[in-house]
Amino acid sequence: MIELVLGGARSGKSRYAEQQALASGLPVVYIATAEAGDDEMHSRIQHHQQRRPPHWLTVEEPIALADVIGDYASKQHCLLVDCLTLWLCNVLFDKQGNLQEQRYRQQTDALCAVLAAGRQRVIMVSNEVGLGVVAADAMTRRFVDEAGFLHQRLAQISDKVVLVTAGLPQILKAL
Repeated sequence: MIELVLGGARSGKSRYAEQQALASGLPVVYIATAEAGDDEMHSRIQHHQQRRPPHWLTVEEPIALADVIGDYASKQHCLLVDCLTLWLCNVLFDKQGNLQEQRYRQQTDALCAVLAAGRQRVIMVSNEVGLGVVAADAMTRRFVDEAGFLHQRLAQISDKVVLVTAGLPQILKAL
């Protein structure tokens, strides 16, 4: 089963996804996509680490997400990916902010292919960033557009899609 959990900043989406992973009754592989580029991001990562049960296996992978999912794909694990928007930023742009079109297409296609294979329980967390005003700069507009396109693509192959707002899950799709 594939579940896509969407929400805004501090909406409770990660906490909801963690609860779903616990409820699966399976050993959890937590796939972290964030990189601590500054002190504030390091603090955010620590907050997430402290909230996770110590027996969960954590795999840190900022780019090759499909490979990690493929490595752990089985009915005996629940994979929790947090978060897709950070991963998207990592594959869409390099560390200098340059567009990486080929890498982006390759990685998103690989992600969709491994998820469509359907051999695993995967919960993916992502930020719904397209609800606000249109950004003034081209880089941000591109990121928002690609996040929206990725969410649409993943929603099509997901068994369940949930939007979390103010800590309340709203089921958008359930098979």
